[in-house]
Amino acid sequence: MADPRALWRGFLARPNSDPVKSVGMAALVALVCGLAVSVTAVLLRPVQEANRMAARDRLMVEMLESLPGIPELLERGGLETLVVDLASGTVADIDPADFDQTAASLDPARSTRLSPAADLAAIGMRENQSLVWLVRRGDAPALVVLPVRGAGYQSVIRAYLALEADLNTVAAFSVYDQAETPGVGARVAEPEFGAGWRGKRIAEDGMIVIDILAGASGPYEIEAISGASVTGYGAIDMVHFWMGDDGFGPFLENLREGRIQP
Repeated sequence: MADPRALWRGFLARPNSDPVKSVGMAALVALVCGLAVSVTAVLLRPVQEANRMAARDRLMVEMLESLPGIPELLERGGLETLVVDLASGTVADIDPADFDQTAASLDPARSTRLSPAADLAAIGMRENQSLVWLVRRGDAPALVVLPVRGAGYQSVIRAYLALEADLNTVAAFSVYDQAETPGVGARVAEPEFGAGWRGKRIAEDGMIVIDILAGASGPYEIEAISGASVTGYGAIDMVHFWMGDDGFGPFLENLREGRIQP
């Protein structure tokens, strides 16, 4: 069997104008660079994920602190984090500190596959448990923050939907993760778009009717993003899904009826 070292020395001894040496060296450089990039990506992934989570948490705090009366309640009682069983609408016996919602949403064993008719958010699978955040005024909820997500034009849009005490009026809507078209669909994450949700109502007589359109003026209407209709419809569709029976609907009903206590 040929000695690999001899083969390597023979390869290096070829003239630089030799096509075999030129192609071989180019392939070798590409291989080494590709390996270096792959190793770096793997090593940095935990750091990137930690930074992403920190940015997400910071956005929630900023959102809450911008709402009238909420900073004072946060100072007195803080933010209560729950893990909710979505099917039953009850609080799961899971420590929120140990719950990884992203992992749960990607694990078929911890998720429910949605039928095309039910999958308004176009997410395919819905995790069986989800994080929810409460700000209480005494024993009653003053604010409920729900993590919602759904398909946009070219990415999954992830946002916080904060509801006022009536559990039907939007206190805030803030997108924390998206990869829509820069300057167009990506405007879904701009404060101006989120501000258009404040004070809007989601349901009427038990029916989810919130919608998005140009020239919005009614209490159930969100102003559309010019040139990004698919992104806008995606944002509305995901709210319809997560506020419904397959999303947080059972939990909100239990909370409304006082069946979920501190």
